Amino acid sequence: MSQSVSSRSYRVLRFRDFRVLWIAEALSQAGSQIQRVAIAWQVYELTHDAFKLGLLGLFRFIPILIFGIVGGVMADRGDRRRTLVWTQAVLLALALTLTILSGSGRITIWAIYAITMLAAVFEGISNPTRQALMPLLVPRSELPSASTMGVLVSHVSQVVGPAAGGLIIATLGTTGAYAVDALSFLAVIVAVLMMQQRPPPVAITMSGYQAAVEGLQFLRRTPTLFGVMLADFLATLFGACTTLMPIFADDVLGVGPRGLGFLLAAPAAGAVTMAIVMSITHLPDRAGLWVLASIVAYGSFLFGFGVSTTLWISLLFLGLSGAADAVSMALRHATRTLLTPDDLRGRVASVHRSLGMGGPQLGEFQKGVTASVIGAGPAVAIGGLATIGVAAFVAWVFPSVTRYRLSESEEERGVGI
Repeated sequence: MSQSVSSRSYRVLRFRDFRVLWIAEALSQAGSQIQRVAIAWQVYELTHDAFKLGLLGLFRFIPILIFGIVGGVMADRGDRRRTLVWTQAVLLALALTLTILSGSGRITIWAIYAITMLAAVFEGISNPTRQALMPLLVPRSELPSASTMGVLVSHVSQVVGPAAGGLIIATLGTTGAYAVDALSFLAVIVAVLMMQQRPPPVAITMSGYQAAVEGLQFLRRTPTLFGVMLADFLATLFGACTTLMPIFADDVLGVGPRGLGFLLAAPAAGAVTMAIVMSITHLPDRAGLWVLASIVAYGSFLFGFGVSTTLWISLLFLGLSGAADAVSMALRHATRTLLTPDDLRGRVASVHRSLGMGGPQLGEFQKGVTASVIGAGPAVAIGGLATIGVAAFVAWVFPSVTRYRLSESEEERGVGI
């Protein structure tokens, strides 16, 4: 059996429509990261309260919990291009609302929470739609490469966005950061309008409820895929610490908003480095085993960050945690892409997003509560140790995960739970 299953991933950019949408996503995701930095900093400025910072995660999690699978059903209905355009337009309007409220001095903590919740609802439609659309723009043989490049663009945005966000806040304030984010949503709208391919609309004749159940039943029949998704949820639940970064920047390390940008960018810097390596080499065939090993490394580095009180050591551990997460993410997305039929991509991507995004958002809330009691550093360190335990738990409950190879056919050969 081959030890690698894809050519050098960057070559997938030769497909024009994929390349145009890939570049637009880089700009849009960078803008969203800028907004997240601005929101976290503004909430901390307004409250100086770890619990209220943690509430940001809760308000992002609630829409994911309630509407998660609904977004996938909408992504699998009709013209995915049209769905992507109107959801991006709504997100642009919400970013403009933040800009106006902040610039006029009428911003409040509850306005931020409300807009955060609304944005999470429409992101729950937009993200699975994009993830369902992009695989249709390349041949099936290029799907692992497309997944790897998708992970790369996500991590690049997480480097550029937080670092730029910190600088923008320091120079133009949070209003400027919100305005930049609003402009970034135009990139995806323009890219979709420029697409030459017209993937046929997906025809789902069953009801929305039946369509949702069909997606969940597919996951039940595919324990390897569900196990990988559950590992993502649990690792991000225990490992989440982004919302606490203003506390580390201000109270633990004393580096202010500029330092905050670097702390937020450090994990993505490590992730980008690793994603670039993976884009010019081959993905390891033993995907499931590598996912679990990466989770162990991720938790170990988070523990190191939690106990550190020195800036350069903190940045090092954050960078290494990002590198470990990049390996896990690339292999998770490649596994999902290969195991999911085209007509179920939106619903499966929606469940994956619900777990992958719900974990960190719920984790941010949990970290805010824990940090308000025992402090930010101990909260992150304990979370890192719990993350290490996730890998052992998933390997025990889903043994097919450790056996899964990317070179397997679309039909999963692993046994059930």
